[in-house]
Amino acid sequence: MKQFLVDTHVHLCESAFDSDLEHVVSRAREHGIEKMITVSENKKDVYNNLELAEKYPEIMPAAGLYPANANLREAEEIQDIIRREHTRLAAIGEVGLDFRIAETEEEKELQREVFGMFIRLSMELDLPLSVHSRSAGKYAIRQLLEHGADKVQMHAFDGKAASAQEAIEAGYYFSIPPSVSRSRQKQKLLKQLPVPSLLLETDAPVLGPSPEERNEPSQLIVSLGAIAESKGFSIPELRQILFNNTYGLYGDMLLQ
Repeated sequence: MKQFLVDTHVHLCESAFDSDLEHVVSRAREHGIEKMITVSENKKDVYNNLELAEKYPEIMPAAGLYPANANLREAEEIQDIIRREHTRLAAIGEVGLDFRIAETEEEKELQREVFGMFIRLSMELDLPLSVHSRSAGKYAIRQLLEHGADKVQMHAFDGKAASAQEAIEAGYYFSIPPSVSRSRQKQKLLKQLPVPSLLLETDAPVLGPSPEERNEPSQLIVSLGAIAESKGFSIPELRQILFNNTYGLYGDMLLQ
């Protein structure tokens, strides 16, 4: 089976890419990145990502509702789209919890309710979840485990390795963004995560090697290099392992 790099979590529908998306995709391909799973933060993003996937075969669309946008009506509308378009979607995402922005217990509970809706839908449709869990890692993992979710990517996890252990045991994956090159938290976490649990992501246009510059999928090679250095693997060997991990979660859609 052919192997290649996959950016498993990126926001290519963001306005930061409006003027040069074609060049961004081309640069990614030049670096061996043949697929990019572009996630949604709201209903508008969902439709934009589906349109981008029609134009660019490298783009695999995902549909979700960012926890900062938690709203029951919009969540239900996005669920309807997912049910209708699920054969075209790589994942449900990004969804999850963000307790850095939830100021009250009522806001946290709304996030939990919306997250639960998408967890159940992912299990109904057998679609992977791309999970945001800022300042809420252990709570997001607990909710996933309580629902019995089994196809899960924890994106840019900001918690401690101890919080991740149950997720590792459940077979969840953790994706590493290029900001690992400057983040001590992510470097410490990476040392504790087993290689079979790792994926690559950029979260572009943010979480790049430099906080002052726009991130893009071609920077995935920074994540790749950081993992290789941390784990003592050669780049070719690591590329194969990470492709196998990605295929384990996303399956044959990567090859379409």
